Amino acid sequence: MRVDGSLADGGNGDNGSGGHEIAAAWSRVKRRLRAELGEDVFASWFARLELEEVSAGTARLTVPTRFLKSWIESHYLDRVLTTFRSEADEVARIEVSVRGAAAPIRPVAGGVAKTNPTSGPLARLHAAGAAAPAPMPAAEPESIVRGEPADLNGAPLDVRLTFASFVVGRSNALAHAAAERVARHDGEGALYNPLYFHAGVGLGKTHLLHGIGHAARDAGRRVIYLTADRFMYGFVNALKTQNALAFKERLRAIDLLILDDVQFIQGKSIQAEFGHTINALIDAGRQVVVASDRPPTELEALDERVRSRLAGGLVVEIGNLDEQLRTSILAARLAAVRASHPNFEVSPTVAAYVAKAITANGRDLEGAVNRLLAHATLTGTAVTLETAETAIRDLVKNREPKRIKIEDIQKLVASRYNVSRSDILSERRTAAVVKPRQIAMYLSKVLTLRSLPEIGRRFGGRDHTTVLHAVRKIEKQIGEDAVLGDEVELLKRMLQD
Repeated sequence: MRVDGSLADGGNGDNGSGGHEIAAAWSRVKRRLRAELGEDVFASWFARLELEEVSAGTARLTVPTRFLKSWIESHYLDRVLTTFRSEADEVARIEVSVRGAAAPIRPVAGGVAKTNPTSGPLARLHAAGAAAPAPMPAAEPESIVRGEPADLNGAPLDVRLTFASFVVGRSNALAHAAAERVARHDGEGALYNPLYFHAGVGLGKTHLLHGIGHAARDAGRRVIYLTADRFMYGFVNALKTQNALAFKERLRAIDLLILDDVQFIQGKSIQAEFGHTINALIDAGRQVVVASDRPPTELEALDERVRSRLAGGLVVEIGNLDEQLRTSILAARLAAVRASHPNFEVSPTVAAYVAKAITANGRDLEGAVNRLLAHATLTGTAVTLETAETAIRDLVKNREPKRIKIEDIQKLVASRYNVSRSDILSERRTAAVVKPRQIAMYLSKVLTLRSLPEIGRRFGGRDHTTVLHAVRKIEKQIGEDAVLGDEVELLKRMLQD
């Protein structure tokens, strides 16, 4: 039973009633994982996890890189299996594999690839840009075309994510203008180096990065696009195969390095190599473009000198989508879907309702379109305002995150570890008090917008370096101790519920 769908919002597929049931179960699995693990973890490790098929009790999942496969198998396989089994009884085991490389696809004039009218319409919408009418495989990295060592490849660029398909509004106009200027710069040296984008999930960072990569390659520049996990995997693999020097030289011999999700770069040696690479490229006048979910000053895991270097270029925040931009994105997405489903119609009233009701990000808008299309194709009835309200109900309700107070964190952690809140605020340094104190500091940094100095003041007047030490220590222990990781995730959910 083959099911084509992804863990991104709106993934769906239907090959008869069985396929539809599995697709629906998979959709519920991804919603539960997002709720249980949180948006950051979900976006980092599960956004590109796709369900390929369910056969003989085995659910076969695929990811784009070996690093992701290894990480999910090591840290989350049991959780995914348990969640999937609770939604679909026939799933007894899970296999994770790496998706095969796609055949090269060349962009046509203007940077927009030719579309396949027979492909399904439920392509992923990246952030604030509308995708082409049908999903297309990503083009292979330039290094594969040139026959360069596979270990040093960048991640593939998605042919759908170009400047031509990016919808510009007030919240992303500056970022779009800077991206185009950098991509098309043909003078000496680099512009705004580094160019640093930061924004929440689904607001357009990745779309802009791919757009920069396409435009720069079309201009004949040597480009490598890397996600944080691809950078980490490449460096670790280079060390294992004694190719570290070639890895470094490959990165430093390019014209443009594009790095996505830099907040997830982990490990002291990998972070050090990242810093050396950034410095070497900038000092040599090569362009660097970086994206993250936070400004460089808040990347506490990175060395202070690297953070300072990242902050020394042009730092652009991409804001939330206003209603006008959401309306434009929705209109572009509906037009793209109608190219392959001519009978799919959504009235202006329904479209206006969806654009007004869904405020979080572009991915939720795609999820809404997918739900409306599923209703229209599966039931054969027109999309009305009432059916739209039902279809997108889970995307609309309670989208505003709960405001969490540091005092609430301290009280919950104290209760969980059988100490008092006054113990956590005290100068006591016994193990029974230090551990919950550090966990409470970590949660305060992760779940609130308070700065490190402010958190320190709220924990008995401690220095911000003490808070930073606690955050880094708990982050490290979570990566090494699955039990502690589960404890901290439970505390997060209790505070967020």
